[in-house]
Parts: sequence; structure tokens; C-alpha cells
Amino acid sequence: MLYPIFLKLENKRCLVVGGGNVAERKVHTLLKAGASVTVNSPELVMPLQNLSEEGKIKVIRSEFQEDYLDGIFLAIGATDDEEVNRRIAEEAEHRNILYNIVDVPDRCNFFVPSIVERGDLSIAISTNGRSPALAKRLRKRLEKDFGEEYAAFLKLMGELREKVLQSDMELADRSKLFESLVDSNLLEMFHRKEEEQARQKGYEMVEDCLRQYEKN
Repeated sequence: MLYPIFLKLENKRCLVVGGGNVAERKVHTLLKAGASVTVNSPELVMPLQNLSEEGKIKVIRSEFQEDYLDGIFLAIGATDDEEVNRRIAEEAEHRNILYNIVDVPDRCNFFVPSIVERGDLSIAISTNGRSPALAKRLRKRLEKDFGEEYAAFLKLMGELREKVLQSDMELADRSKLFESLVDSNLLEMFHRKEEEQARQKGYEMVEDCLRQYEKN
């Protein structure tokens, strides 16, 4: 059984070994999370070359060497060379580094889930490395069920949460208020593109609750 977790990678040093299309996808995901990314490969596909020229990634143009893992927090092996992948996994394991060898579950100490993202909402799907194809199918199904209205709703909820947390409201009362916001029709309003009305109603609900709390 795996322990599900979301990692904070802001400014963490990450190494991607490989310079092809798979490596490119992994690099973009890491950059989106704010990681400091180094790519190790003698050859790079053009998108990775462009990222290098723009200064968004560092590049080591050589064959993989174990000391490239020095100071690395997370490593991804995205090569088609089994021997290189083995060396990456074994050395990363020895150094207690998080590592993932793409499409080789036995040479990973973490798996990258299939993700549905709607703003601050992230839904992760994992099959423990058994069937990435099934994870992909489930992701597509969930993408239909969770539309862009969730991103707008969560943005509002974040604003309202900050407002409530600045008050003297007790924890139990805060929880009831947050639950009432989630149980309201705000999400449906965002789905109907009634964004301004939804924001106004959300703020009114919070302000009414805070006034009532102060009276009591």
C-alpha cells in the first residue's frame, strides 16, 4: 500500500536524465511545481533546448554519472537505456533520494499519479504502477465531471477563508460556516457563469455570519 502525498518542490533541485519527449513532459511538470531542474542528456529535443536557452533549466550534455545526483532532492530517469536506468535507481536509493524510472515500477520509490487540475483543485489517480492506461482513462472521465467552475469556486473560498481566519470566530463555528459555503449553490452559480453574483453571495454569507457571531 502506498502513502499518498503532494510534495512541495519550490526551489528543490531535481534531475531529469534523458532528453526526449518523455523527459520534456517531466520537466514541464517539475517547472510548474517551482522546482530547480537540471537535465542530463547528450541530446535534447528542441523544446528542452529552448528551455535551456531561456535559462529555465540547467543542462549537462554528457552521459549520466553518479555524482550528478549530488545535492539532488528528486531524480527522474527518462531514458530508453536499461543500464543507465538501473544505475540511476541504485545510486538514488543509496543516497536516499526520491527517484522514478519512467515505465519501470520496480525501479521507483514513488509513482507520478495521473492528475486532474482545476486551479487549486488537484485530483490524483494512482494504480500503484499497475496500469497507467487505466489511470489515464479515469483522468479523462473525471475531467468531464470536474469543470473549470471548481477553479473559480476555490479561488473565492480561499479569499473567504482568509477573511474568516482574521476574525475571532471559534474553530467549530468556522467549520460550520465553511461547510455551509460548500453546501450552498455557489458552485452551481459558477457553473452557470454567474461569477460576480456568486462572489457577492459568498461575501454576503460570510459577513452575515460574522455579524451574527459578534452579536452573540
